[in-house]
Amino acid sequence: MEQLRTIGRELAMGSQGGWGQSKEFLDLVKSIGEARSKAEEDRIISRELDHLKRRLADPDVPRRKMKELLLRLVYAEMLGHDASFGHIHAVKMTHDESLPLKRTGYLAVSLFLDERHDLVILVVNTIQKDLRSDNYLVVCAALTAACRLIGEEAIPAVLPQVVELLAHPKEAVRKKAVMALHRFYQRSPSSVSHLVSNFRKRLCDNDPGVMGATLCPLYDLILEDPNSYKDLVVSFVNILKQVAERRLPTSYDYHQMPAPFIQIKLLKILAVLGSGDKQASGNMYMVLGDIFRKGDTASNIGNAILYECICCISSIFPNAKMLDAAAETTSKFLKSDSHNLKYMGIDALGRLIKINPDIAEEHQLAVIDCLEDPDDTLKRKTFELLYKMTKSTNVEVIVDRMIEYMINITDHHYKTEIASRCVELAEQFAPSNQWFIQTMNKVFEHAGDLVNIRVAHNLMRLIAEGFGEEDEGADSQLRSSAVDSYLRIVGEPKLPSSFLQIICWVLGEYGTADGKYSASYIIGKLYDVAEAHPTDDTVRAYAISAILKIFAFEIALGRKIDMLPECQSLIDELSASHSTDLQQRAYELQALLGLDKQAVENVMPADASCEDIEIDRNLSFLNGYVQQAFENGAAPYIPESERSGVVSVVNYKAQDQQETSAHALRFEAYELPPAASQASISPTTDLVPVPEPSYYKEDHQMSRSQPSGDSLSGEFGLKLRLDGVQKKWGRPAYSSSTPSSSTSSQQATNGGVSSEVGGSTSSQARESTYGSKRQQATEVSAEKQRLAASLFGKADRKAQAGRKTAKESSSTEKVATANATPQPAKEQVIPSAPPPDLLDLGEPVSPSPPLADPFTQLEGLLGPASASPVVSETPASSTSKTPDLMSIFSDDVQTGVTSGSTEPSLGVNVVAAKKGPSLQDALQKDAAARQVGVTPTGNNPILFKDLLG
Repeated sequence: MEQLRTIGRELAMGSQGGWGQSKEFLDLVKSIGEARSKAEEDRIISRELDHLKRRLADPDVPRRKMKELLLRLVYAEMLGHDASFGHIHAVKMTHDESLPLKRTGYLAVSLFLDERHDLVILVVNTIQKDLRSDNYLVVCAALTAACRLIGEEAIPAVLPQVVELLAHPKEAVRKKAVMALHRFYQRSPSSVSHLVSNFRKRLCDNDPGVMGATLCPLYDLILEDPNSYKDLVVSFVNILKQVAERRLPTSYDYHQMPAPFIQIKLLKILAVLGSGDKQASGNMYMVLGDIFRKGDTASNIGNAILYECICCISSIFPNAKMLDAAAETTSKFLKSDSHNLKYMGIDALGRLIKINPDIAEEHQLAVIDCLEDPDDTLKRKTFELLYKMTKSTNVEVIVDRMIEYMINITDHHYKTEIASRCVELAEQFAPSNQWFIQTMNKVFEHAGDLVNIRVAHNLMRLIAEGFGEEDEGADSQLRSSAVDSYLRIVGEPKLPSSFLQIICWVLGEYGTADGKYSASYIIGKLYDVAEAHPTDDTVRAYAISAILKIFAFEIALGRKIDMLPECQSLIDELSASHSTDLQQRAYELQALLGLDKQAVENVMPADASCEDIEIDRNLSFLNGYVQQAFENGAAPYIPESERSGVVSVVNYKAQDQQETSAHALRFEAYELPPAASQASISPTTDLVPVPEPSYYKEDHQMSRSQPSGDSLSGEFGLKLRLDGVQKKWGRPAYSSSTPSSSTSSQQATNGGVSSEVGGSTSSQARESTYGSKRQQATEVSAEKQRLAASLFGKADRKAQAGRKTAKESSSTEKVATANATPQPAKEQVIPSAPPPDLLDLGEPVSPSPPLADPFTQLEGLLGPASASPVVSETPASSTSKTPDLMSIFSDDVQTGVTSGSTEPSLGVNVVAAKKGPSLQDALQKDAAARQVGVTPTGNNPILFKDLLG
C-alpha cells in the first residue's frame, strides 16, 4: 500500500513538471495525443511554433529553459512541421560548457540537420574541439554527431582524431570511434581505404562491445571482396563458439540467449566466406551443429538465430547432416501457429530446395495450408515458394491456386506478376493441350490488360509453332482446341484488348483450317468483334486482318465465298477511317478480292506465320520489268558514285544536316594539322581550302594584300593539298591585288573561311585546343545539347564566326605584309567570285563581270600624284617611295621620301596627308590606311614602329 502511495506522488510530481519539464510541455504532449483530427493537431502545433518563435527571440531566456524550448522544437519537427527558425539555437547550444545542454544541442542538431545543410560547417569546428575533450561523455556525444553530420568533404577534417580515439582507454569511446569509421566508409570508401587494418585490430579488442561493433564494417568489406578475408574464417568461428558457450558477460544476454545479435552478424559473415569454399565450410560445420542443438524455439530471438543458421547452411558448401538439421528446424517453423514462424519456414524452405528439391515434397501439404491463411503476406511468400517447387506432377494444383488468388486480389502490380508466372508454368509443365488453352484463357480473361503484351505474342507464337515436336497431329489438335475455346469466349462482354487480339489472330489463321466451321461463320464472329469495339483501333485492325486471311485461304482453295452485307459496310467504313492503318488494311482486302488464285497463294500463303522471310537485296524479281523497259528505250541506271556533274545526294543531305545542327554541340574530333612539307606551292594551281568548323557560316572580311606563293613556300615551307577541290569560292569582297598570278589566297568554301598560310600558327593552336577538349566534348549529354541550342542561337554563332574570321584575316595580313618581299610583277586587282547559290548543286556557273572597287573610284578625287600605281612595273621599283605609316597618326604632312631606303620595302606607295577639313586630305589618308591594312584608332606611333622593324 505504501508503494502505491509513492508511485502516486511521483506521478503527481510528473504532472507538475517534477521530471525537469514544465507543465506547458506536458500539456502540449497531452493535447496532441487527444487531437481527433490532423487539422486539429496542425492548429495546436502552429500555435506552439508561434509561441516558441517569440520565446527564442528573447535574449534573456535562461539556458535550462532554452533546453526545454529546443525539445519542444524537436517534437514539432518530428510531427512534420517546419522549425527551421530554431536550428541556429541548436547549433549555439552545442558550444555550451554544460554537459546536459551540450548533449541536448547535439541531439537537436542531429535531428534538425544533415550533411548537406549550410549550418553543418558551424558544427564541424565544435566537433573537432569536443573530440579532444577529457570528458569521455563529451567525446561520445561528438562521435555520435559526427556519424550523422560529417559529409564526404568534411571527413578529412576529423578523420585523424577519430583514428586516435580507437586506442582510447574507455570502451564506449572505442566503440563509437569504430562506428564513426564505418559511417565514413559508407559515405566515402576511398577516404578510409587505408584504415581497413584498424578493423582487423579492433576484432581482437578485450571489450565484446567493441568487437561486436567491428563486425558491421567487416561485413561490408567482406561483401565487396570475400577472398581478402578468408584468413579470418577461423577467428570468426572461434568467436562464435565462445559466444555460443556463454563465455561473454551476462550483460550481453537477451531473453537468456548469449549475445544473439553478435551471433546473427557472425552467421551472416560466415555465409559469405563459406560460399563455394569447401575448406572454409568444413571449419563451420561443428559450431553450426552446436547452435542447432542448443537452439531455443521458445523465444523469438532464439528462432531468429536458428533461421540465420539455416540461411548460412544454404549458402556454404552443402553437408548432408547440416541439411537434415536445417530441414527439421524448418518443419517446426511450418507447423507453428505463429504467422511469423510460418513465414520464416516458407522462406527457409525456398532456400533449401535450391540445394535439395526433394525436401519440399514432405512439406507440400503444409505449404498448401499456408495458401488458405488469411494473412496476405504469408500467401504471397507461399506463392513464391510454389513457383520454385513446381513440377509436371503438381502444376495443375499450383496454377489453379494461383489463378484463384489472382482473381480475388486488387493489387494490379502483384496481379501482373502472378499472371506472368502462371503463363510461364503453363508453357513449361502443361500436361495436355486442352488444359494449356483453358489456363491461358483464364489468365487473359481475369488479368485483363495487366498482362504484358509480350505474353500474348508468346502465346500466339506457341500456338503457331506447336510444341516443337514432329507430331503434326498434336499441333493441329492444339490449334483446333484453341479455336473451339475462343469461339465460346468471343461473345462474352468486357474482354481485355490483348485477349481479343489473340482471339482474332487465332480465328484468322486457323478458324477454317480443319473444316469444322464455315468461313461465313468465322467472318461473322470477327465482324461482331470489330463492331463491339468501335474505339479500339488495334482490335479492329486485328479483326479486319483476320477477315482478309480467311478470304485469301478460301480463294486459294478455289472456293467461292460471298461478302456479307454487314462486312461490306464495315470495309467501306474503315476505308474512310481517320486511322491510316485501318484504311490500308481495308484497301488491301478490297484489292485481294480482285486477284486470282495463284496471286493470292503468293501473297497470303497458308500457315506461313512462322516461316522466315527471305529478303532479295538485289531485287532480282524485277529483272524482267527492267529488261522490258530497256527494250522500250529507257536509259540505264547510273550509280550515284559514277555520275558526273551532280552532287551526291548523300553529301547534300550531310550538308543539310550540318546546316540544321548548327545549334547543337559538335562531338566529332578535328583533324590534326597537315605535316610541314619543304616543297614549294605551285603558282599555277588553286589552293585547297582547309576544313573549318561547321559553325563558320559567313565571310565577313577578305584579305587585302598577300605575298606570292613562292615567297610563302620559301618562308614557311608548307604545301597545301590541291586535288579533288571544287573551284567555287565565297561571296565577293574588296581586296587589293597580289604580285602573283595565282588566285586570291583567302577564299570561302562551303560557308567556311580558309586562312592563308601566314595564319597557320594560330590555326594550329586553335586545332590543338580543340583536340585537348575531345574527351570532354564526347561526354556531353543530349540534354546539354538542347540547352546549348536554346542558349546560343544560329545568329549568335554566325556573329562569333564573323568576328573570328575578321580577327584571323587581320592578323594574317599583318604577318604576310611584314614577311613579304617586293616582286617585279605587275599588281592586278582580281575581284572575288560571287557568293554561291544555295540551290546550286554543282552545275557550272558562268563567271560574272568583275565588280568595280568603290575605293578606286573615290581615289579619283585625289591628286594626280595620288593616282599613281601602287606597285612599279619594273625592277626599278627600288626608287619608289617607301610608305610612311606614322604619317597616318602624326599631325604633320610627310611629303619627302628617301629613295633607296635600307628599311624593308612593302611594295606599296602611300601618299599621306594631314587629316583636316579638306575632303581630298581625308580621302587621301583613308586610302593610305586601307592599303596598309590597318585602321587608326589613335595616336600610337611606337606600336607601328616596332611592328615594321
